[in-house]
Amino acid sequence: MKGVTAIANILKMEGTEYVFCFPSNPLINEAAAAGIRPIIARTERGAINMADGYSRIKGGGKIGVIITQGGPGIENGFGGVAHAFADSIPILVLPGGTARGRQGVRPDFDPVRNYAHITKWAAQLNMAERVPEMMGYAFKNLRTARTGPVLLEVPGDVANEEIDEVKFNYKTVKGNKSAGDPQDVADAVRALLAAKAPVLHVGQGVLDCEAWNELREFAELVNSPVMTITTGKSAFPEDHPLSLGNGGSTATGMVDHFLRKADLVFGLGSTFYVSLVGSPVPQGKVMIQCTQDERDLSNEYHLDHAVLGDVKLVLQQLIAEVKKQAGPNGRKGNDAVAREVKAVKEEWLQKWMPKLTSDERPINPYRVIWDLMHTLDRRNTIITHDSGNPRDQMTPFYQPLIPHGYTGWGNSTQLGYSLGISIGAKLAAPDKTVVHLLGDAAIGMAGLDFESTVRANAPIISVVLNNGRMGGYDRNMPAATERFGSNLLGGNYAKLGEALGIYGERVEEPNQVVPAIKRAMEANKRGQSALLEMMTRQERDFSRVSWVGGGH
Repeated sequence: MKGVTAIANILKMEGTEYVFCFPSNPLINEAAAAGIRPIIARTERGAINMADGYSRIKGGGKIGVIITQGGPGIENGFGGVAHAFADSIPILVLPGGTARGRQGVRPDFDPVRNYAHITKWAAQLNMAERVPEMMGYAFKNLRTARTGPVLLEVPGDVANEEIDEVKFNYKTVKGNKSAGDPQDVADAVRALLAAKAPVLHVGQGVLDCEAWNELREFAELVNSPVMTITTGKSAFPEDHPLSLGNGGSTATGMVDHFLRKADLVFGLGSTFYVSLVGSPVPQGKVMIQCTQDERDLSNEYHLDHAVLGDVKLVLQQLIAEVKKQAGPNGRKGNDAVAREVKAVKEEWLQKWMPKLTSDERPINPYRVIWDLMHTLDRRNTIITHDSGNPRDQMTPFYQPLIPHGYTGWGNSTQLGYSLGISIGAKLAAPDKTVVHLLGDAAIGMAGLDFESTVRANAPIISVVLNNGRMGGYDRNMPAATERFGSNLLGGNYAKLGEALGIYGERVEEPNQVVPAIKRAMEANKRGQSALLEMMTRQERDFSRVSWVGGGH
């Protein structure tokens, strides 16, 4: 068989359902021949974002796969792969490449060298007979420990090179996991039980390892409030009495109160990097971190204790150790913490209720978020934000109830990212309602992929906050704004959606937000994507932690 046929067969053996691609590569046809459906995006970045969203939601070791042309194809994909790398999302990137006999001749583009610093592993498939070996190593990297993109370049002549079918001996690949050092676990639990006001600081690792049940058991056992950073949002149900909600570039009032009060911060599958996905931790706390990547340890904060290992396995160890040190009921039985969480939450929401239920016209974006949360079935919905103001306004106030009910991101903040990952999420979970919130700047980066939802049979709901400007940018470029109106944007995006074959509706009245959401949900039931263009005001208030400043 040809090398490209061998690759397609391995993808099928590894459970690949879709290949996300644009525009041409012989592997696309071979994958289709093997029974794998190609999803053709409108840009390479769009295809990569779709694969990213698929990997985030599908779970079970299923990997989003991207196929591009060599040269300009893979050159165009750099931003999408960089974003997946920033968020540690496993995707397999399979670009075509220059034939071996022509490599090194200008302007030949070398993806292995250029992508090396934004992939977990990047290599060239230099001989067809190495297809089983190198594809196996690719999947091992994608499924083991801290994940991230893997790139395997397939030169044109290798794609067509014959491999002896007798020598094609491939076995599917499992990931490997390791638990934590028992002494490290014991020391961490001892410190936690000695703390008077601990906070559990939860990140994406809990979602990646599907450890949400263990997290809930552990939190209840130690009776500790739980905050999630943005990439971990939905790992803990936000209707739980111990939930503090999200702490990222913006944060709930509960995170502000309890993180300031805490004497110990216990990281579970989270990073303590100072970034948009996590609120900074005030000084003077005992710091504990449990992660599966040693590169996360002791970066920007001194750690008093650390446990290195798979978060699900480590949580199981932590639960057993708490029962050993504190008895089978741990710290259960005292509801003082839950009462305090409830009181702080009620006070915080009361301050924000005028904006969340505002009848202003143009519509307040907080009203849109509040109405979305109370109209969607949150137990059957996957929702995400775009970067900038939609993220900062949404993450504190939308309260997910199920794992992956919210897809948070922000280690990289490329505008338009939410559309692609929503399409991938819908293909990974076709029975779920998939919604993304974006601004009128983001839609300009990715809007043509609304049409891709039609061809992919992936109906989603896109909610555009249109305030006619790049929100907040007037502060960054006051002279350009005042003299030339450089922050202003324009467009009728509902009509754009209609032109691309989806349901489009422009909403100008606050009392029409809920009916419009319901009409969009009905369109989804008919198999049609929907674009709701909410005509909103520019909102400058944000809920932030008090030691950073801003907002309430």
